[in-house]
Amino acid sequence: MNPISNIWNHPKTSAAGLLIAVVTIASVLSQQGITLGAAGSGTVVTLVSGLATAVLGLLARDPASTANSASTAKLGCWALISLLLPLPFLGGCSGVTVAQNIVNWTPALQSAVATLDSTAALLAPADAPIFAAATAGFNAASNLLVTQAKAYLANPTASVLAQLQAQVVTFQQQVNAALLSAAKITNPGSQAHVLNAVNAVGTVVSAIFALVLSVSSKAAVARMAAQSTIKLATVRPYLDEGNAAAMVAGHYGEPVEWARAQVAQVELRAAQAGF
Repeated sequence: MNPISNIWNHPKTSAAGLLIAVVTIASVLSQQGITLGAAGSGTVVTLVSGLATAVLGLLARDPASTANSASTAKLGCWALISLLLPLPFLGGCSGVTVAQNIVNWTPALQSAVATLDSTAALLAPADAPIFAAATAGFNAASNLLVTQAKAYLANPTASVLAQLQAQVVTFQQQVNAALLSAAKITNPGSQAHVLNAVNAVGTVVSAIFALVLSVSSKAAVARMAAQSTIKLATVRPYLDEGNAAAMVAGHYGEPVEWARAQVAQVELRAAQAGF
């Protein structure tokens, strides 16, 4: 495919892709503390990101052309979703809607944990005990999180939410600790298997974590952040953001480019909240 002719034939899609890339790059720069200078009360990076998001929203409201109405309408839908829902895992602002979204992630969590259980057989003999120790609590944590997610769906009250908040932080910390343990494995093949398996579990936990944050008060978020002793910045070198974006895209049936930008946005907001 000729990239020049593709841009010419599909200008709106190409423009949206460029804007998504701008937002994604701005998120990464912000995560790394790169501001490119001040702009008013903010920074150049946040200004560029905000402008790109605004233009993306205008693009979403642009009427579809007759020649390419289906694809353009679909593009507009995704652009509007990206504008209105900066956090990728939000299906709405009500507790019930978010609770259902959390429950919808639980089959993927159970599948990821089951795959993780079979990973030990792929490791070098010396590495299997390290992996087993690092992931020993994953089954129990997964079962408890699934149970609490269903309980919150059935009864979305503050007390049930508090239990869910505590458990998702606990599980996230277990995942972070497992990632750090994987860094101690010197066998390249074993380490790759471990990181892949733990990252798959971590992606689902992060999705649920983002949903929980969306219905949590500022005081609750601060409490959760204080309980998070292993911060995102510490484990970021071991995260597989490409696979995370692919999992999110597959779960929501959205383009990987959107998912990649959304995952970066979630990481940025989590870091800003003290996680």
